[in-house]
Amino acid sequence: MAKKQAAESDEAKLKKKVAAKLTNHGKPEEDAALRSLRKRLKREQRKRRSLAQRKKRAAGSKGAAATPASA
Repeated sequence: MAKKQAAESDEAKLKKKVAAKLTNHGKPEEDAALRSLRKRLKREQRKRRSLAQRKKRAAGSKGAAATPASA
């Protein structure tokens, strides 16, 4: 069975957590918890981008015609 899609993606949750930690923060560069949250966020973003790239390459030329470049 496939996983159920969450109502809110992990990436969105992580963005909210990072934003919440950054508000009223004295030295964000020294906060280990914030650093790990940012790392998890970057990992999720990388995963999403690589999946999109993989799908685009798998579709070949018909995928290029079907999906316009969003960049």
